[in-house]
Amino acid sequence: MRVEIWSDIACPWCYVGKARFEKALAAFPHRDRVEVVHRSFELDPGRAKGDIQPVITMLTKKYGMSAAQAQAGEENLGAQAAAEGLAYRTEGRDHGNTFDMHRLLHLAKRHGRQDELIQILYRANFAEERSVFAEGDDRLVELAVEAGLDADEVRRVLADPEAYADDVRADEREAAQLGATGVPFFVLDRTYGVSGAQPAEVFTQALTQAWGDRSPLTLLDTGDADACGPDGCAVPQA
Repeated sequence: MRVEIWSDIACPWCYVGKARFEKALAAFPHRDRVEVVHRSFELDPGRAKGDIQPVITMLTKKYGMSAAQAQAGEENLGAQAAAEGLAYRTEGRDHGNTFDMHRLLHLAKRHGRQDELIQILYRANFAEERSVFAEGDDRLVELAVEAGLDADEVRRVLADPEAYADDVRADEREAAQLGATGVPFFVLDRTYGVSGAQPAEVFTQALTQAWGDRSPLTLLDTGDADACGPDGCAVPQA
């Protein structure tokens, strides 16, 4: 079974939702047969690469709330993250464009290191003092290498703005086609969708239902034909 997760590194509920989903997946009896794929979704696609501002400032401008309200929201998110065993800085974080991070996640997918990189990016953005935005490409290279990627290859991707750009845009188009208007957005076997950072129990229910509702393979009655099996291959007879 495949589970696809649309998310953005700048999304705190994606950070929390991933932890809740993984808690459910860890207890799922068929977890070894579940493939998890991370898909791209930018919450702020129109933001210029160099446009970086404090999270509180971004929230007040985007949602029209007061600084006190924005800070209270961050404190609530910090509590939600802590309940899942996640570190979360409620003050001093910044916000910026995540397109390059999504491009690197597609590079990581090619090397089988996607889950490692997305978790490192989440940690760096939400838990560490150093910014994933303000330090530019050097910071992203450092984090990608920590996830097991080659530094020179990462630099080449970052230097070419079109590298993996089509993959990011294709993910975003697909999200729109599936009806996703926000993230995190989980799609199980292209049959069930779960929106938001739901409790682990909801993900457990979704995994169980999606697994149980998988359609069994239907064999067409086309008659016998030669084939190979564990005991060898059929030998043509003269």
